[in-house]
Amino acid sequence: MNTLIISTFSCTFEEFKSDVSGFIKAMGQEVVSEYEFVQAGEHKSHLIMNVLDMEALEAEMTSDAAKEWDKKNNCNDTVYAIELVEKK
Repeated sequence: MNTLIISTFSCTFEEFKSDVSGFIKAMGQEVVSEYEFVQAGEHKSHLIMNVLDMEALEAEMTSDAAKEWDKKNNCNDTVYAIELVEKK
């Protein structure tokens, strides 16, 4: 499932990208097969991912470690499912 996560945070974009990449890599390619960060401001990111196991992603995003990281970095995430709109 193609997924978009829009995040705001108090750390720098590079710190956010590095830390979140670590979380994604730790989950493994059986959970997230591809991902790409788009910097939308100094403290905002658009993360586009191909999620193969949404339950595992949700478990990671609600884990104690993720909650602690979010609190430390004032991170707020909004998660969207993306669907392809095909031309007729």
